[in-house]
Amino acid sequence: MSVVTQIQPHRPGRFRVFIGRAFSRPSFVIGFTIIVMSIALALFPQIFAPYDPLAFDMTAIQQAPSLVHPFGTDNFGRDVLSRVIWAYRVDMQMALFATIFALTIGVTVGAFVGYYGGIADTIFGRCVDAIITFPFLVLVIAIVAVLGPGLVNMYIAITIVNWVYYARLTRAEIMTQKANDYAAAGRVLGYSDRRIIFRHLLPNAMSPIIVYWMTDMALAILLGSSLGYLGLGAQPPAAEWGVLISEGRNFLLTAWWMSLMPGLAIVLTGLGFSLLGDALADLLRPKGR
Repeated sequence: MSVVTQIQPHRPGRFRVFIGRAFSRPSFVIGFTIIVMSIALALFPQIFAPYDPLAFDMTAIQQAPSLVHPFGTDNFGRDVLSRVIWAYRVDMQMALFATIFALTIGVTVGAFVGYYGGIADTIFGRCVDAIITFPFLVLVIAIVAVLGPGLVNMYIAITIVNWVYYARLTRAEIMTQKANDYAAAGRVLGYSDRRIIFRHLLPNAMSPIIVYWMTDMALAILLGSSLGYLGLGAQPPAAEWGVLISEGRNFLLTAWWMSLMPGLAIVLTGLGFSLLGDALADLLRPKGR
């Protein structure tokens, strides 16, 4: 008797399939490349910056872009390219810390409110109404003005306002997931509410939250740069894109590169986060929608 052994074809894992689909999309590749380069510049600016970003050179004041200074120099002779590169450290830090605390608080609150509902949902709704009544930027500026300028106070102000938007999104997703059969099965099996929320509902609700977080980091850079421009964020002589644009605003006709180059860095980094977020939205969207 002959035994025929059937060899099963090898099937790649879900992660490998996801990575293959991701890198087949130009938007993901471009956005991913921009973000990876931005992270590398933020972590190792001393490797990429050709000059000390704080070193004055009175013999090279407001020199136009050249081979020696590709982005030109500012009104103190500092190399603009070096200052733009070192600014990646501050601005990428803003993208992370201006959103991560709001993400954590908002997701936690939204998960519990979406699961339990009732009086908690009513109180949450009134809290949301009170915060979103005011324009986002105006409210952040008001809080920073009370607390004082600086990065830490800026993070506190953004978190106070921004957690609501994550909580609203999480609440809606948890309410949708809670109506599925697997949530009811968990309750029948006697699982605790905490286990149902954090091990079953929340993992299935995280896709739109992650996509929103990517987009929000781009907005955090724009907001942080705006506050830096107004003197409420990072403070001179720190290299930060908003501060660099503010320093160059008085020299737009004679040294346009002082404001243009950091502005292009903001646009490029924001574009990277936006492209990555759009690609993730397509990749994580359930089939059939």
